[in-house]
Amino acid sequence: MTPLSSPESGAESVYHRLKTDILRGHYPPGEKLLMSELKSRYALGVGPLREVLSRLVAEHLVGVVNQKGYRVATMSVEEMSDVYEARARLEAVIVEMAVERGDDEWEARIVATAHTLTKVAEVHTPQEMIELWDARHKAFHDAIASGCGSKSLLQARAFLMDQAERYRQLWLKRTVLSEDALHIKREEHAVLMDALLKREAKAASQLVLHHLLTPVPLIQEIIAAENR
Repeated sequence: MTPLSSPESGAESVYHRLKTDILRGHYPPGEKLLMSELKSRYALGVGPLREVLSRLVAEHLVGVVNQKGYRVATMSVEEMSDVYEARARLEAVIVEMAVERGDDEWEARIVATAHTLTKVAEVHTPQEMIELWDARHKAFHDAIASGCGSKSLLQARAFLMDQAERYRQLWLKRTVLSEDALHIKREEHAVLMDALLKREAKAASQLVLHHLLTPVPLIQEIIAAENR
């Protein structure tokens, strides 16, 4: 086992931290990633940092500038629409398979994560609301997807979720604090869970497709407003 203090484990930790910072908008689209600033913020040497950045380049979250520097990947309405449609359609396939293959333990995970998601109203600060709702919402959908039984589909799902995350954060910050928006999501989740537990595969598939595409028009408006 690799010691926690090893360069490998340090680089792995920084990879996850930097990726999270990019996905959550700490580094805006197009911003140059200065090695000096990264070294200071993440306490990692240039060599391991280049390895971390290379991984993020492969994931299309970072771009290479003149084969030397790095910038956060740009964002566009066209990319967002493509990623969201691909993600939603894949999720629809995964959900249909999960309904057909999921066992009693799968059903129990769905019920448990759905119950936890309804408890988000307990939080008090805006940032806590965003982070807690987001984590519990992902846990609910992860529980549903887990029943599909396909490692390859789940890996493709994880990749598309990463590609969509920066766009999704725009939507989250605009809507998750709205009681009206939360009410709509609660209703969508309740209808979806009912179809899942009744083993209505086609209905659940169509419901999740609509559910995941709902934010697209608002994200388009946000990006258009920011580009004016």
